[in-house]
Amino acid sequence: MPSNKPEFFETLLLKGGTVVDPSSNRNEKADIIVDGDTIRQVGTIDASSFSGKVIDCTGKTIIPGLMDMHVHLREPGEEHKETVESGLRAAMNGGFTAVCSMPNTKPAIDSLSQIELLRKLSGGMLTDLHPIAAVTKGREGKELTEMGELAAAGAVGFSDDGSPVLNSGLMRNAMEYAAMVGRCVIDHCEDPDLAGGGHMNESLQSTYAGLKAIPSISEAVQVARDVLISEYTGCPVHIAHVSTEESVRIIRNAKARKIAVTAETCPHYLVLTDEAVRTYDTNYKMNPPLRSAKDQAALIAGLKDGTIDVIASDHAPHHADDKDLEFSAAAFGIVGLETSLGIVLTELMGNHQFSLVQIIELMSANPRRITRVPAISIQQDQTASLTILDLGMKWTVDSAAFMSRSVNTPFNGRELSGGAWGVVNNHQVFVK
Repeated sequence: MPSNKPEFFETLLLKGGTVVDPSSNRNEKADIIVDGDTIRQVGTIDASSFSGKVIDCTGKTIIPGLMDMHVHLREPGEEHKETVESGLRAAMNGGFTAVCSMPNTKPAIDSLSQIELLRKLSGGMLTDLHPIAAVTKGREGKELTEMGELAAAGAVGFSDDGSPVLNSGLMRNAMEYAAMVGRCVIDHCEDPDLAGGGHMNESLQSTYAGLKAIPSISEAVQVARDVLISEYTGCPVHIAHVSTEESVRIIRNAKARKIAVTAETCPHYLVLTDEAVRTYDTNYKMNPPLRSAKDQAALIAGLKDGTIDVIASDHAPHHADDKDLEFSAAAFGIVGLETSLGIVLTELMGNHQFSLVQIIELMSANPRRITRVPAISIQQDQTASLTILDLGMKWTVDSAAFMSRSVNTPFNGRELSGGAWGVVNNHQVFVK
């Protein structure tokens, strides 16, 4: 089990790694000197003349720091599931130098005091936390939050994630205000009348399982509505955790019409289908639910052609008491920060011929662009936010070694190829 403590440094030399960075057109073996939080030199460096910490990166690949723009940290209110500290440690362990935290905490992140609490709790951590604030007060779908104040305090977007914004008039107002403060609205697209309190995807598999089902149109109907409101208001809208073929088709058509829509999907939708639910293992219960093989193929095609912009974990930690129940009573969601990168490298690079540059776009550049967090470039005088990969590493997921407080994963025991070997950010380095 790796140490969960990063090391502070004044100067650092990453020696002998291969640097891959599409923003600076680099794909070459190069050494990197980091001074505090700034890259001072990229090139061939004589280690004998360097005074500072040296890390041998031979055989490793150094890329711009990864960012997960959809993470549930549970603090305040459910610290038995996750805290800001444990969640950011898990992110570090998974190779992320930044995350966006969702506001469905208790109380919700809907005020300046809650944003300030997150800043205090995340201070001094290696992984940066960028808060997403609630669209409505208490996430109750009734009254808008003070979006201008929250954006000024550091909110990088607005979402009632975990719940959709059902009132279309309120969503229009939310988008108009978000546009004025230069932020996007991130929506959990679900029509609860169509979802009907279901527990898995509506398909032949739900018939076999005998479980109340959620049809794919419950997602797609809300996606279509959001696209139209975005077109009308001119406000960017980001569709969270896309899971259906219909949603991909709607988003693709919207982009062709130059509507400001972006979208994400999650690693579990790329490797699992609703057939897994027939085991009644509640670690396969998530919302949106696992869909069909046809939906899965559409998601992968959407990632390839740019319809889907981002891969995010939707990290949703739960205590065993919330999962060790019959399937219909168990909580939705799985942890993902410590498995996302390995799954993506194994599935997309290994099985679907995605390039590393494409992975960087999906897991680093695009999340920062959408949330307007400063971009990362591996060049002299730029911020040192780096993820170090071991692309040849073979490893087996062991939930007992997670840094997260929760272990609700369907991937325990799964063999993966490639993963995070280290991260550098905020004057700190963590190497496994």
